[in-house]
Amino acid sequence: MLEELFVRILGQNRVLWGLAGGFIIAALNTFGALLVLVWRNPSERSLDSALGFAAGVMLSASFTSLILPGIEVGGVFPVVVGFALGVLVLDQADQWVPHVHVVITGDVRENGTSDPRTASVLLFIVAITLHNMPEGLAVGVGFGAGNLGDALALALAIGIQNVPEGLAVAVAARNAGFGSLFYAAIAGIRAGLVEIPLAVLGAFAVQVATPILPYAMGFAAGGMLFVISDEIVPETHARGNERAATLGMMFGVVVMLYLDVTLG
Repeated sequence: MLEELFVRILGQNRVLWGLAGGFIIAALNTFGALLVLVWRNPSERSLDSALGFAAGVMLSASFTSLILPGIEVGGVFPVVVGFALGVLVLDQADQWVPHVHVVITGDVRENGTSDPRTASVLLFIVAITLHNMPEGLAVGVGFGAGNLGDALALALAIGIQNVPEGLAVAVAARNAGFGSLFYAAIAGIRAGLVEIPLAVLGAFAVQVATPILPYAMGFAAGGMLFVISDEIVPETHARGNERAATLGMMFGVVVMLYLDVTLG
């Protein structure tokens, strides 16, 4: 039903599919950021649980929608090569943007700047923006591959996990004293906008050069798994809420598996 509606509206143009997928995930990121306007003081436990859920969705999606389909398309070698490149790119991005694992609640550590709170939140927003890049690319690659069911499952899953990420950015900006709650929400929205052009790029790239598809799938999966291990897990386990975050992750895995089975 959902697939038929998608085709009826957008036809068979996979680049348009990728554009629509980018808007879906960016819209859900925006929804998460705007939650700060009504949910003004989410607890640390709630945020860690929500981010754990996001990690679980990304973890499952990396395998069910990217790695395994990529192996089916092109074999293990191109997926592994793409995976390694994705990890390398995200690792280099982290070298450029230092780790800031304490900004959600405003418990900001000194980082050598004259205004550590503001500098840390700015770094966090930049880091989230960079880490949204493989998600946008993954959605675009999924639609470009042509399996609309798998692509929709991936887009919905990444969009769902964007909700707590958008909220986290907005809360961090508000706690840094950036100004009004509205400005804090805008900070969260801005972090998700990068996903739209990357979704289009991913869909276009695999259309004009089909052989790169398994490499692109591996690249997107490597980037997402790097984000989970390097950023989300340390962040959610830093304040004594490991159990809540872990249960959230398990729930996220189940949700993604359900979406993959029902839409894939």
